[in-house]
Amino acid sequence: MKGLNGVYMKSMTGFGKFKLERNGREIGIEIKSVNHKALDLNIKTPKQLFEFEDIIRQGICNGISRGHVDVFVSYVEYTCTDKMAEVDVPIAESYMKIADDLSERFGIDRGIDAVTLMKMPEVIKYISVDVDESVAGLIGECINAAVCEIVKMRTKEGEKLYADIRTRMATVSDIVEQIRLLAPDIVEDYRAKLRARITELLGDVMLDESKLANEVAFFADKSNIDEEITRLDSHIGQFNAIIEKDQPVGKELDYLIQELNRECNTICSKANCLALTQLGLRLKNEIEKIREQTMNVE
Repeated sequence: MKGLNGVYMKSMTGFGKFKLERNGREIGIEIKSVNHKALDLNIKTPKQLFEFEDIIRQGICNGISRGHVDVFVSYVEYTCTDKMAEVDVPIAESYMKIADDLSERFGIDRGIDAVTLMKMPEVIKYISVDVDESVAGLIGECINAAVCEIVKMRTKEGEKLYADIRTRMATVSDIVEQIRLLAPDIVEDYRAKLRARITELLGDVMLDESKLANEVAFFADKSNIDEEITRLDSHIGQFNAIIEKDQPVGKELDYLIQELNRECNTICSKANCLALTQLGLRLKNEIEKIREQTMNVE
């Protein structure tokens, strides 16, 4: 489902409900969802609708692919012909026993009759004699409408996530470009500082240029971040392409965020100047903010 702003991304957070009344029956469905690594369904239905749980499950799966989803189903029959009263004998017996115990312990009249007992909680239950197959159609219609509502909300939230992630990823790309421009100067700065330090220590003694060159070459190899920058560019390109897909992309984004973090950590570990360290920390901070947002992407 494409959002109003041309965005396909959906959030895993949402709520939808729908109520349908027809032929003396009323079915209500409420759906709420939060983020989760996979699709985790929790369906609560009245006992007489247990046999239709597969219809509810399939309806959810048709519109939602990821998230912890709670589904609450209510069912009411207004026609008396399809209902009958039933006594919960064990509960009634427990009430009577309690009344007898209290009467004996405190020497008082039990004072409980059949009418009083019937009014006690859960003694009388109303059950459906028969739930026919026509209910299946009502449930299917109701679940589809409720799913449509929650998908609309998840799509709207997804547009907000998309906008924030795009902005932050642009910032990440900008920081990577700053790192790319700074990287070549680090070796030259190291050469100049090393030369000045050696000259300061040796005084008038002639500097061995070959040893200086070897030391600088070793430093350059140890601190080289060209591969990390190249991989960051690749991951950023993949990330920007994935968020435009017309399908759930949350798991793919989770993986790419891990890879972006990996390259950022390597750059920080190789940093040998304050400027590069600061850029690396800024990069890590932005990636972490994106990770927090992608955790709620379907």
